[in-house]
Amino acid sequence: MERRQFLRGTGAAIGGSLLAGCAGNGGGSGTVTVDYAYYNPVSLVLREKGWLEEAFADADTDVEWVLSLGSNQANEYAQSGEADVSSTAGIAALMARTNGVPITTPYVYSEPEWTALVTFEETGIGSVEDLEGSRVAATRGTDPYFFLLQALDDAGLSEEDVEVVNLQHPEGQSALVRGEVDAWAGLDPHMAELELEHDGAELFFREPRYNTYGFLNFLDGFLADRPEDARRVIETYERGREWAIENPEETAGILADASEMSEPVAERVFTQRNDLSRPIPGDPHRELLTNLSPILEREGLVTEDADPAGHVDELIDAEFASEVV
Repeated sequence: MERRQFLRGTGAAIGGSLLAGCAGNGGGSGTVTVDYAYYNPVSLVLREKGWLEEAFADADTDVEWVLSLGSNQANEYAQSGEADVSSTAGIAALMARTNGVPITTPYVYSEPEWTALVTFEETGIGSVEDLEGSRVAATRGTDPYFFLLQALDDAGLSEEDVEVVNLQHPEGQSALVRGEVDAWAGLDPHMAELELEHDGAELFFREPRYNTYGFLNFLDGFLADRPEDARRVIETYERGREWAIENPEETAGILADASEMSEPVAERVFTQRNDLSRPIPGDPHRELLTNLSPILEREGLVTEDADPAGHVDELIDAEFASEVV
């Protein structure tokens, strides 16, 4: 029952009224609503520089920004039609698409290593196997949660062998610091902050290939009804991506200011754990999501009789951004 309630809260069970809301233009023809997220550094650059507002100035279109604290919240914006463009992890986007949220991914904003399993030295946890019977903080519906599921699977465990405490990413960090949980499926920049600024914090399990990219998702209705506006968003993202690659220190500074993290934390997140070099989704993304789709089914994260693997090609659209990038 808990998982099914979670699904309804994160976009898995969608009523007709919500689908009708998603099919529209989000904020309307005079507005484009885009999320920004601390786990999406390019979004922070665009918001800081005002480049998206500049791109829409001659179209008499207002830009509205909404903060996504995790993929689960970004999917909620898409589900309700509150955002035309939102930032999630790849597996979270597939979960939403499979469960009826009409989103398409034409652009990859990052290839990050933004999640790992974190604990403190005094817990005695040194491996995934040690998590059996432990309390682990994770934000269901986000990449750290799916990272945890993959790590448990590798160790011959499942979610049933641990107690997952469903907390948004910053609250998960705080719960670990207070000793309310034994481990945390972390997310940068909060994870890097804990690693660098709290004695004894350990990233005891890292696996870059279990991170499922940063997907920039567009409402289908927005792409269909306002393709030129969608093109402006991607063109502006390209401007931000190229600037961020050329100005890593300044980008880290923008991340530090926006997230209220220190400069060393922001530098570690952006310079060591983000790769912005491949913005067009393609076969590696399709293969990864297809391989992970059984987890969605096994853990009850998609509606009954759903076929997540069958929705991968519906989700990923390389052609649209290829015309811009």
